Amino acid sequence: MPTPVQPPAFSIGSIDAQRVEDALALIGPKWTAWTAMTLAQENRPMRVRDVAARLPFIREPFVSKRLATMHADGLLTRPDDRRGAPYQLSALGTSLAPVHRTLSDWSHAHLSLGQMAEAERVEDALRRLRLRHSTALIQVLDAGGPMRFVHIAEEAGLDSSYIPQRLLRLQTDGLVTRTGPRHGDPYVLTDAGKALGAVYASVEHWNSPIITERRTSPSPRPVAAATRTHPDVPLSADSARTAAALRRSAAAPNALFSHAPQLQPRVPAAVTARPAPGRGR
Repeated sequence: MPTPVQPPAFSIGSIDAQRVEDALALIGPKWTAWTAMTLAQENRPMRVRDVAARLPFIREPFVSKRLATMHADGLLTRPDDRRGAPYQLSALGTSLAPVHRTLSDWSHAHLSLGQMAEAERVEDALRRLRLRHSTALIQVLDAGGPMRFVHIAEEAGLDSSYIPQRLLRLQTDGLVTRTGPRHGDPYVLTDAGKALGAVYASVEHWNSPIITERRTSPSPRPVAAATRTHPDVPLSADSARTAAALRRSAAAPNALFSHAPQLQPRVPAAVTARPAPGRGR
């Protein structure tokens, strides 16, 4: 019997945490992945109203801001800057497809989320990974766990007063756990956290010299602060409103979901699978 081919191993310790976090700051803000995957499936220039029609759980003004931010970040292109000009994925945005597949594969293998749209699954994975310093903490635990939080702070070079809050979030997201129930018990990575090597390698590989150049450039990107989602802010504030919108959209199917009206162009199954009812993002 032939020996099965083993998948390549990716070391969390070998990745550049800063490059990973720089990339996640671009591709991780809420709805960025879902927007990019929708544009990839349609494979044509789309105006704001066309994208918004396929994302009925997001208000159109927010879709417009997200598209503008993605355009400023180089993920989208458009023929000109006139009002109403359509957007489409740039070469950099198109090259995100392998990253999205890796995120989806990791989620399927290590998270018990039930049935949901692939774009929603990718959004969920990015939500767990994109918070500032999370990559560095996971890298420290991978190299030296189990560790108490003061030692994690020392190894990561971070303020120890900041670490407990971030570790609590990583616990909630299923990436870190404690070795016992008592306060002060050491932390270790979960199986999902240990399996992040391939995800980080994919994200780091995608982080092109263009992104590195932007990070070191003294001139800021011309994006209004209101259009960005800060990578260190949890995404739970609008979860109730999003869940209500998802329930409304289920009653009036759109091209995003499984039963689109005949006159609507269908988006293939990678995006059309119905999200779990009532799940806020």
